[in-house]
Amino acid sequence: MPYRAPVSDFEFILSHVVGFEDVTATDRFSEASADTVHAILSEAGKMSEEVLAPLQRPGDLHPARLENGVVRTSPGFADGWKAIAEGGWVGLAGDPDYGGMGLPMALATAVNDMMSAACVSLQLAPLMAQGQIEALEHHASDAIKALYLPKLISGQWTGTMNLTEPQAGSDVGALTSKAEPNGDGTYAITGQKIYISWGDHDVAENICHLVLARLPGAPDGTKGISLFLVPKRLPDESGNPGVANELKVVSLEHKMGLHGSPTCVMQYDGATGWLIGEKNNGMAAMFTMMNNARLGVGTQGIGVAEGAYQNALHYALDRKQGRSLHGYTIAAHADVRRMLTSMKADVFAARSIALACAVAIDMETATGHKDWTTRAAFLTPIAKAFGTDVGNEVAHTGIQVHGGMGFVEETGAAQYARDVRVTTIYEGTNGIQAMDLVTRKLSDGGEMAFKLLDEIEAQAEQVRAKIPALADLAEGVWQASESLREATEWMVAQEEVTDRLAGAVPYLRAFARVLGGHYHLSAAMAEADGPRAALARFYITRLLPEHTALLTHAQGGSDDLYALSLDDLAA
Repeated sequence: MPYRAPVSDFEFILSHVVGFEDVTATDRFSEASADTVHAILSEAGKMSEEVLAPLQRPGDLHPARLENGVVRTSPGFADGWKAIAEGGWVGLAGDPDYGGMGLPMALATAVNDMMSAACVSLQLAPLMAQGQIEALEHHASDAIKALYLPKLISGQWTGTMNLTEPQAGSDVGALTSKAEPNGDGTYAITGQKIYISWGDHDVAENICHLVLARLPGAPDGTKGISLFLVPKRLPDESGNPGVANELKVVSLEHKMGLHGSPTCVMQYDGATGWLIGEKNNGMAAMFTMMNNARLGVGTQGIGVAEGAYQNALHYALDRKQGRSLHGYTIAAHADVRRMLTSMKADVFAARSIALACAVAIDMETATGHKDWTTRAAFLTPIAKAFGTDVGNEVAHTGIQVHGGMGFVEETGAAQYARDVRVTTIYEGTNGIQAMDLVTRKLSDGGEMAFKLLDEIEAQAEQVRAKIPALADLAEGVWQASESLREATEWMVAQEEVTDRLAGAVPYLRAFARVLGGHYHLSAAMAEADGPRAALARFYITRLLPEHTALLTHAQGGSDDLYALSLDDLAA
């Protein structure tokens, strides 16, 4: 089924749901007019439909392969990358001083959503480059910026992030890669890194690796980690790729999905690298990249969900099986309609959360105001976890809509499920996102959480008073927000951190559910008697009530988790 970019949906959410008008009202982003937004989204949508979507299936059937030390990408991927690079999509939000467009992160997020829906294996390449661009913009020296940023923004070079080692996954502080000073301002990087997305390929002329390693005498744990930029080929005096650096691809992982994305085991044997940021403070620089990537990965989940939904809807509208009062295709059957409407409602909710997070990042960039920084930080783990959960759930529901044909690869339904599965794992598992939410993000006593809840309830009260047709929906959102407020108060009051962590995942999910209700209510306000209001009614009356059980779970404490010993679990 051909993918169709939901440009009108993005424009609606930006205009009526997430406060994008605040972004365009700033001096920093004043050029992002409605006409500019429409042109950007339309062109990116066209590229996603016509260039990237046809690469989805070939990337799955003809995976990247390692030949004589060089990674060969899937058929057509080089042309796909060329279209992404030449369209300026890598550097959409990049600094104009280095060739970027300087447009809002909200637009970049929408574009990444469309590219992910079309071909997420290829979209992972610009996503990695965008994260590296942001890290270098914030932490690199002027000389490094001048050399590397124009190449990365133009798509001539690509970027990666190298954190994970065989013995150091989520526990990054356990890494052992070493960096020895060369005496000339450079460092010799030695160690092995695993799970490196797009660690090698043949679509661009150079690859820039950001590598975490330890300097001699560095403290143990994360406080002793530094960040280094290690190019595949060392730039010559003219800034062009020169001699090969002392690094190589050991192997490619054989994965469940994302077959078109080469996931490399990288070996560094005294490779030349340059320090990024301060010594022993590499995690601060890397987290700049990771936070960008976490929103990006959440967006990948949403994009794949959109693709899976469109695929399932197309099948349901065509497949004739039985009969219903409402028609002859399976789309007329009540349970299939339930699945399709749930898919559409959750995609809207997750997309709105991600774009709201991006708007907060844009407002932070434009104003430097601490409240926007805190809001963006609070929404990031929710956007990542809920976006990727929705991606997985919608993809699996898509298989169910197809029935037996969903289990047959030729329909493409299974590929969405296989490709999106890793998004709940990489860039920090969704459990880690939830742990971050209930610890670091509530360390202000819940101030930002309560501020968001105040906004949700104020809107609900406004709707209840002014739009009688939506009063019951507003009441549902208000009551859900109050329940979430009580659970947040409980979380903040817990002195034993394990009790918070035990309920972290359901708490994050409940917060996402309530935010989703809030954004659906915003949509209904803008279109009180249209299909968006009908979709909001479905979400608020059928999906939002899930928050009740989630919050019961969230406040259950940890005693029952440890009531069974490890021996009991193994029995």
